[in-house]
This record gives sequence, C-alpha cells and structure tokens, in this order.
Amino acid sequence: MHKVLNREIKELITTYPEVGRVLEEYGIGCVPCSVGSCLLKDVVGIHNLDLQKEATLMYRLEKAIYPDRKISEPVVDMTRKSEPKKISYSPPVKKLVDEHVLIKRLLALIPAIVEFTESSLRVDRDLILRCVDFIRTYADKYHHMKEEDILFKYVDDKAEIIQVMFKDHDTGRGHVRQVVEGAEKGNKAQIKEHLLAYRELLTQHIKKEDEILYPWIDRQLSTTQVGEMFRKCSEADASVGDELPKKYEKFIIELEEKLLQEVTK
Repeated sequence: MHKVLNREIKELITTYPEVGRVLEEYGIGCVPCSVGSCLLKDVVGIHNLDLQKEATLMYRLEKAIYPDRKISEPVVDMTRKSEPKKISYSPPVKKLVDEHVLIKRLLALIPAIVEFTESSLRVDRDLILRCVDFIRTYADKYHHMKEEDILFKYVDDKAEIIQVMFKDHDTGRGHVRQVVEGAEKGNKAQIKEHLLAYRELLTQHIKKEDEILYPWIDRQLSTTQVGEMFRKCSEADASVGDELPKKYEKFIIELEEKLLQEVTK
C-alpha cells in the first residue's frame, strides 16, 4: 500500500474507478478535479478525518485496489461517536474566514439580483457595476490578494490544491468580465449566466478554503510563521485603510435592504 499512497490520485481513479466512488462517499471530490496530480497520501491527509474514519477509508481504498488480497478490517469502537474535528484557525487565517462572511452575503443575494434584472424594463447598469466593484475590490484585491501574496507563500504554491485555488480566482475574474460586458450591452442573459456561474464557483471555493485548505495550511505553520503572517496581513489591511471594509459592508447592507423592498412590493 505504501507505493499506492505515493501515486497520483487521477491515475488511481482511472485505473481503479471504485477508488473515486469511495472518496466521494467521504466527501473528497477528486473525481471532477481537472488536475489530479495530488498523491493519495496527501488527499487523505489534507481532509483531516478522525482516526476511525481515516482507518475505515484506507481499508476501503485498499480493498478497491487489491480486491483479491486478504485485508483485515479495522476494528471500530461503536461506543465512540465519530464526529468531525472542530476547526480551529490561527488569528490571521481566522481573519480571512471572517472576510468570507461578507462575500457569502453577496453570493446569497445574486439570485435576487438576477430576478430583479430580468423583471426590469432595462438593465440597472449602476446596480450591476456596484456589485462588480464589490467583487473586484473587496473579494479580489482586498481578500484574494492576501491569499495569493501572503497565505499561499507558506506552502508549496505548486501544490495541486493551491493551483486549483489560483484557477478558481482566474475563472471568477473571467465571469466578472462577462458580467461587465453584459451590463454595458444591456444583455440580461449574459449577466444572469455569469453572475450565477460566479456564485456557484465562489460558494464551492469558499467551502474548500474554510473546511480543507485553510486548516491544512494552519497545521503546517510554526508559531513564528503565524506571527509573521499576522503582521503581513495587518500591513496589507493598513495599506488600504479601515474605511474600505466598512464601505463594502455598508454596500451589502444597502443592497440587502433594496432587494428586500423589491420582493415586498
């Protein structure tokens, strides 16, 4: 099994499709991944399963790869509940998690923005471009840049999971460009398609970061590195000033109120 642990996951799934099915049962989404160069041992390790779940997962993977091999099933303590590990973040990473909350508030509003746009006589260009400004300034420059320029530097930025995050950021920027083009042309269908696609992308992206990537990075950081990262993130925040996050929180509150009024008309 040691040799298998050091093989790329995409190759294993191609050779042994049952491996992919087992991983999906455990919420490990390697099958749709377009890269697939993670080693099996890293795929298991990054998800930080409790000991019982990890033992059972490894048993099932070994059975999927070596169906004819006699393998002892792990003894599971039925008196002990298998609970997900509580995620604890270091202070600088917790700040990034907190920034996700405001971004998720915009994502939650996108269906209502799309509905409002479709029901209006003409595209509310100002509304769409203000949403784009939030995405480009708060979500991308303020938040994503700290990930790309600071957080990701503390691990191998060539690692597949980091490359997937970079790809998500770039894909999101592509959707935003299409939204802007749609707003300029008054093309409601284009706005709808790319706002909804951005919402789906960022929803999954944030979930991967909060539940998998951030804890994985945190587990590798020394106390000194945590302090260093906190300083760098604080300096990045100070460079744009306290008013920027306040401005965009105010925008989200106003947008929530506006869309609520539209719904209750």
